[in-house]
Amino acid sequence: MPGEHTIIFAGPDEVVEIKHTALSRNIFALGALRAVRFIAEQNNGLFSMTDLI
Repeated sequence: MPGEHTIIFAGPDEVVEIKHTALSRNIFALGALRAVRFIAEQNNGLFSMTDLI
């Protein structure tokens, strides 16, 4: 499987998991291309993921 990521929030009496499974690496390549297009169109500055999304 190309990619599986799990975030675990654990407390004394409970566990919450958020899981993402990528079935191919294409989604990562598309995200990288989208980020490059975004940056190429911007003036100098400081950006966050909120700006990109």
